[in-house]
Amino acid sequence: MGYAHPEALVSTDWVAQHLNDAAVRLIEVDVDTTAYGSGHVPGAVGWNWQSQLNDPVRRDIPGKKAFAALLSEAGVTPKTTVVLYGDNNNWFAAFAFWLLQLYGHATTKLMNGGRAKWVAEGRPLVTDRPNIRPTTYPVPGKVNTTLRAKRPDVEKALKGKTIGLVDVRSKPEFVGEIIAPPGMPETAQRAGHIPGAKNVPWSQAVAADGTFKPYEELVQLYKGAKVIDGKNEVIAYCRIGERSSHTWFALKYLLGVKKVKNYDGSWTEWGNLVGAPIVKGAE
Repeated sequence: MGYAHPEALVSTDWVAQHLNDAAVRLIEVDVDTTAYGSGHVPGAVGWNWQSQLNDPVRRDIPGKKAFAALLSEAGVTPKTTVVLYGDNNNWFAAFAFWLLQLYGHATTKLMNGGRAKWVAEGRPLVTDRPNIRPTTYPVPGKVNTTLRAKRPDVEKALKGKTIGLVDVRSKPEFVGEIIAPPGMPETAQRAGHIPGAKNVPWSQAVAADGTFKPYEELVQLYKGAKVIDGKNEVIAYCRIGERSSHTWFALKYLLGVKKVKNYDGSWTEWGNLVGAPIVKGAE
């Protein structure tokens, strides 16, 4: 596919060949907590995005100690190759990938196409949870803050022309027709988008089977939308930071954009801020 970092992505065939590899830990990351229980890739640990990959009190990612404990429970060591996949086209698996990069885990990969592709190919699923021997994963030291955008980073982007913003939500969300997709509980007080943001829905980066499009098609997509033309840095956002993790992965690991951040606060933060500039309609 000509990707900048092809090692960050593995196929379902690769996973099938490494099901019994002790150096590999498969982790399914879902927002639909019934998915894992109904059947998962043999040997895969299950992570709940809502309860395990978010702080239980603050609107934030898990702290260092909590994340180290999560990896320890999953039987992961600093030398383990972690392969992530999940529901919703790998949105939440990509979020977990982003977290692992924030905390500096050495080898992390996404299974291209996610859970849906594995199931569509008729590959084996099991309901038994794996028997995992816990490890003692070290508490991370420094956090790689270059991968995460916070409110001040977005405000900085609005003041200059060196940082591009890409809104990966659907068109109706972007123009302000709706605040959130139907049935989604996380919402905001206002609809619309951040001024100057380019709308490239995450779904445009994937093929019909859920796998990422080839390099050249991704280049055409993001250059055509002027997301990666002449910008020193790109910030991706969506509603709660999971779809933008998917786009962040495509930009950073598939296209090789050196400075790209995920704004995990996304619209549920920006759309609730008093006095924050918002645009409705297409610019």
